[in-house]
Amino acid sequence: MSKVEDFLTYEEEQEIVEAIRMAEKETSGEIRVHIEKTTSIDTFDRAMEVFHLLKMDQTQLKNGVLIYLAVKDHAFVICGDKGINEAVTPDFWDSTKDLMMSHFKNGNFKLGLIDGIARAGEQLSKYFPWEHGDTNELSNEISKG
Repeated sequence: MSKVEDFLTYEEEQEIVEAIRMAEKETSGEIRVHIEKTTSIDTFDRAMEVFHLLKMDQTQLKNGVLIYLAVKDHAFVICGDKGINEAVTPDFWDSTKDLMMSHFKNGNFKLGLIDGIARAGEQLSKYFPWEHGDTNELSNEISKG
């Protein structure tokens, strides 16, 4: 599967968007998913470019989390902004990535993404709980490149 459009069905995309919405109900943090076919640069470097392009570095509390996937490359990165990276344990993103990878290896990309989103949401709610007046600063829709 090399086309971004073929990676997830419309229904699966909607389930992922709903998982983001549910995770963000408990936190002021922001979670985004970006999917593209491939990258010509290092996957982490590309994820950071996308992080900035999506203005994830402009959240008030610096608590955005991006799940970036390069489908054809079979690569993905989870990156958090300064606020969340300073709060979570150093191995948090690795353990979340391992959880997602176990689903991806079985071809269950939707469940891997949903579980990764849920884990990110749990940590965000622990360190950045939702408070009265919090607004959704970024779109929950999956972005594609």
